[in-house]
Amino acid sequence: MYFIVYPLLYLFSLLPLFVLYRISDFTAFLMYHVIKYRRDVVRANLTHAFPEKELKEIISIEKKFYRNFTDAFIETLKMISISDRAFSKMASMDLTEANRIAATGKSIQFEGGHQFNWELANWIISRDMKIPFVGVYHALHNKAFDKIMYDLRAKKGTRLVSTKEFKNRMHKLLETQYSIGLAADQNPNDAGKAYWIMFFGRPVPFVHGPERSAVQRNNAVIFVKQIKLSRGKYRFDTKVITENGAEWKDGDLTKAYRDLLEETIREQPDNYLWSHRRWKWEYRDDFKDRWFEKESPYVN
Repeated sequence: MYFIVYPLLYLFSLLPLFVLYRISDFTAFLMYHVIKYRRDVVRANLTHAFPEKELKEIISIEKKFYRNFTDAFIETLKMISISDRAFSKMASMDLTEANRIAATGKSIQFEGGHQFNWELANWIISRDMKIPFVGVYHALHNKAFDKIMYDLRAKKGTRLVSTKEFKNRMHKLLETQYSIGLAADQNPNDAGKAYWIMFFGRPVPFVHGPERSAVQRNNAVIFVKQIKLSRGKYRFDTKVITENGAEWKDGDLTKAYRDLLEETIREQPDNYLWSHRRWKWEYRDDFKDRWFEKESPYVN
């Protein structure tokens, strides 16, 4: 299957971006108006996050989200054949400060959210960091597509490990200085072990692994703000949260990450992955030991 699918996708990726974006427009229209892919989830998420916005504005954000969603997919396919020169015109990130920190011997955690297009950001970090870059990914069920995405993500030198293998392989992967990319806004498997904090005014569990790793290993933590400047143009800004994770108290690193993530989403609400249920878990009283805010977790 791989030897059938890959050549077809490669040929598809050779199309110029202006043609690919017309395909993206049509796909976004189908997903929103015809298939209605997760439209109820997107609407619920946006309504939770922006209760102050009128329905007209929510719908406008929805439509832009679906276009950004399909744009990101098209751009990822374009990466199969894109030249280094064309890629450099599409996305930029200044890693001077990150490499300065790396030069002191520190390992670095790059933490971002599911803003588009994170695949481009991963390429820049793996290409431009002076220390090895580790990427954690979800393996796809289809083996052909999984190999295509694996090869694509590893193209610039990323050391990839699947989420299922990470626990067993992490000690080997992280035994020397490294940098690692983490999307720390996914839902945890066990809400009872998560950090429960407010997110857009509602209680939400955040995975505890990134903070625990930063504190235990005294890693530097850098937030990656993903900005879509225009179609096919991205800028990724970095902000150092800390150079010494061990100095932070329980829950504080996660809250600092949350603040930057929420600020980024508010600036470009249509550029966030709203098709995943962000408010999947309900807060329960037996989670009170995992509550890390001063205010009450109960909201109206």
